[in-house]
Amino acid sequence: MDQRVHVPIDDPNADTEWNDILRKHGVIPEKPPSPTPIIEEALQEAIKRAHEERLEGKDLDELDELEDEEDEAFLEKYRKQRVAELSTITQASIYNQVYPLQKPDYARDVTEASHKAYVLVHLTSSLGTNVESQLLTELWRELARMFGEIKFCEMRADLCIEGYPERNTPTILIYRNGDIQKQLVTLRELGGQSTTLEELQRLLVDIGAVKDNDHRVSRSRHTEPGPKKLRDSKKNTTVDDDDDDWD
Repeated sequence: MDQRVHVPIDDPNADTEWNDILRKHGVIPEKPPSPTPIIEEALQEAIKRAHEERLEGKDLDELDELEDEEDEAFLEKYRKQRVAELSTITQASIYNQVYPLQKPDYARDVTEASHKAYVLVHLTSSLGTNVESQLLTELWRELARMFGEIKFCEMRADLCIEGYPERNTPTILIYRNGDIQKQLVTLRELGGQSTTLEELQRLLVDIGAVKDNDHRVSRSRHTEPGPKKLRDSKKNTTVDDDDDDWD
């Protein structure tokens, strides 16, 4: 009967000639592949992507400032790209203001209009003491001037929906293709009374109304926390379970 021989192994993971012999005869398992090449490849890919996208989001003036640092042909390519983007934005910018709504015209001015563009409705408070509603009214005007291809509207909540709870204002309704795509009840999912223009820009990017690399979106968008998961109105159309009578 063959007697089992004990083979001394100091470190089965070491790169030694002895271990290579043991692996060849199946005494110890093959050494797993080193993750270093994979990590290095991913790092190089990230560096390459960052270099290729270094001009993303820069406007024409910023591109001009880089003339001494970048290849002229490369810069010219991006200048043409920016000019084309600006032309497209200019042609699509047909709104550029906040539109007050009347209930009889709501279907035409909001639902039907959303087949042509994103329509965002701010249901305002009826009280002059609602800080969030006042803040959103100011930010709404800024957004309307910046993103003229999006239709921004405003209407007092209780005039739009009879019995709408004051505590649920301001409410943002986002329409596209004839349906409510998203809704935010108050600004607590953004920044509350500290909501910034950057957070609302991030909202526009998240819903697909604006591209992430749009030069109009603040550079700080990558460091600002995005809004929490938005409520899907198709799954949950009731704002407050205790107020079923306002709908």
